[in-house]
Amino acid sequence: MSITVEPVVSRRLQKQFTQLAWDLYRGDPCWVPPLRQNQRELLNFDPDPFYVKNEIQCFLALKDGKPVGRVAAIINNGHIERYKERRGFFGFFESINDQEVANALFDAARAWLKEHDILLVRGPTNPSLNHECGLLIEGFDSMPTFMMSYNAPYYADLIEGYGFRKVEDLYAFWGDLAMLESLDPKLKFIVDEAKRRFQPVLRPINKSRFAEEVRMFLDIYNKSLVATWGFVPLSDAEVDHMAKGLKQLVVPELTTICEIEGKPVGAVFGLLDYNPRIKKIDGRLFPFGFLRLLWNRKKIHRVRLMSTNILPEFQRWGIGLVLLERLIPDSLKFGIQEAEFSWVLESNHLSRATLERGGAKKVKSFRIYDYAPTEPAAAEKG
Repeated sequence: MSITVEPVVSRRLQKQFTQLAWDLYRGDPCWVPPLRQNQRELLNFDPDPFYVKNEIQCFLALKDGKPVGRVAAIINNGHIERYKERRGFFGFFESINDQEVANALFDAARAWLKEHDILLVRGPTNPSLNHECGLLIEGFDSMPTFMMSYNAPYYADLIEGYGFRKVEDLYAFWGDLAMLESLDPKLKFIVDEAKRRFQPVLRPINKSRFAEEVRMFLDIYNKSLVATWGFVPLSDAEVDHMAKGLKQLVVPELTTICEIEGKPVGAVFGLLDYNPRIKKIDGRLFPFGFLRLLWNRKKIHRVRLMSTNILPEFQRWGIGLVLLERLIPDSLKFGIQEAEFSWVLESNHLSRATLERGGAKKVKSFRIYDYAPTEPAAAEKG
């Protein structure tokens, strides 16, 4: 059987590229299809602001003419500029359990990146660390939460079999909200001391000024993560695009803004876990999927707390715990029973320790891999 890899340059190949995931995961109770229009944008099949300054090339592997694997090679110029290294990325990887197929795909992605003078490769990112990222390596027994990745268990063998090696793990923590109401006494002391010291004003997001509020949150997001491993700030165009996409999905009760002396310094942002509904509508928002997604949202009892961000000068003072404390009563009143805190970097020891002391349990692990060729030239490039 012959394996060929084709660059995705036509509508027909685009359709085969996206359809492959449905074919590979058919019958898997834990797989959740992507929102189809969102997926087309993230792949640059339709315009997306991420690609104003960045590039992507998708590849489709065929065995005897049948699609059996896919991958995207990504140039994130923001990363190159920020970290002063010519590193490319791979993402959107799917494959049958066949090392030859995986090898052919990664060879094609690396060859395209090499044409752009890039030898170092990191992934998976779909297409960046500000989107779905990481390969699931633990926690295959349950459905992912909203905007978290999922893949077949054998993918790690294929990626490592090619020569990729772990560079960082990401974790998802689970917590029962009722359990989190009663904080560890030491954590409660930190919350009370932060309130006394800073006199914070806490409030949910104001939907009447939604675009402005989301831009403010994402500005805090960009500024708070400057020292975070691998972080590249969102552009203004990406911020506006995300704000537009999130407008109908956000529930104010699941957000908190913290202001100190009239200045926004922190925000926590939770999103309902829409994934069970996305699975039911098979990723189609139109013509009626969007209505089914948003109908009677109080029947959704799980939230993904996807980001707790504090300006650097207020970090390590307990402001994050203050934000969460305000959030819990409103969330319980809304009907939320459980929360996933995701993702948390393996290297973020403070956040991991705080969640564990609060009673949260690590339930899923995701891995980011690096590839570097063994030739001396690679070290000179990166």
